Amino acid sequence: MAGEKSKILIIGSTGYIGKFITAASVRSGHPTFALVRDTAPSDPAKAKLLDDFNASGVTLVQGDLYDHGSLVKAIKQVDVVISTVGFLQLADQTRIIAAIKEAGNVKRFFPSEFGNDVDRGHAVEPAKSTFAIKAQIRRAIEAEGIPYIIVSSNFFAGYFLPSLGQAGEAGLPTDKVVILGDGNTKAYI
Repeated sequence: MAGEKSKILIIGSTGYIGKFITAASVRSGHPTFALVRDTAPSDPAKAKLLDDFNASGVTLVQGDLYDHGSLVKAIKQVDVVISTVGFLQLADQTRIIAAIKEAGNVKRFFPSEFGNDVDRGHAVEPAKSTFAIKAQIRRAIEAEGIPYIIVSSNFFAGYFLPSLGQAGEAGLPTDKVVILGDGNTKAYI
């Protein structure tokens, strides 16, 4: 039907990026579904976020990235799947790909990317390994013939700025700063 909004499932809806994408989806008038492991989490911040989602019209769907049946069931309810899983779960997106393939109804998949274009960049460690995983996910999506869109929004200053880009640090480094590569790499900001 013309003018009908896509039904969107967000996987990772309570995470760093997912909460914003979920809120934007529902604000845009899309029927929005959030895959959540626990609809009544013990973490007060997540509980508040889920209450806010629910109040704004988001449908909370209980399921888990690691429970294939619940993933397929959730995916069968939507047209579009947006993964916002964190970098520790990037490789696990093969589970989403398998569930999308089995469900057979998804018109578009947005894998968790939200960074540099891994097919065009030349990264050094530790980013190089993460980019390799993202490239493998892209190839898996293509191999399965799933329609997809890659969102490369480049560097997240809000994510890396508090630690001056020091991977794994929670705040500003106090004793040393690690320069990636050989220190001669050009950067464009």
